[in-house]
Amino acid sequence: MAEATITISEELRGTLEEYAEAAGYSSADEFAAVILQREIDRLEDADASDKIEDRLRGLGYIS
Repeated sequence: MAEATITISEELRGTLEEYAEAAGYSSADEFAAVILQREIDRLEDADASDKIEDRLRGLGYIS
């Protein structure tokens, strides 16, 4: 898998490092990747829920 760089402020990087250490992650980079993946998963789940709701509405099961 290819790697990419994301630019964040030094202040945010410091906070990320503090929380990563407190949570037991091996690095701020690992912690950031986990946070990003969780947010993507949450958004995808919300999108899927919206699609299901739209289908049920279209079928007349909900209004």
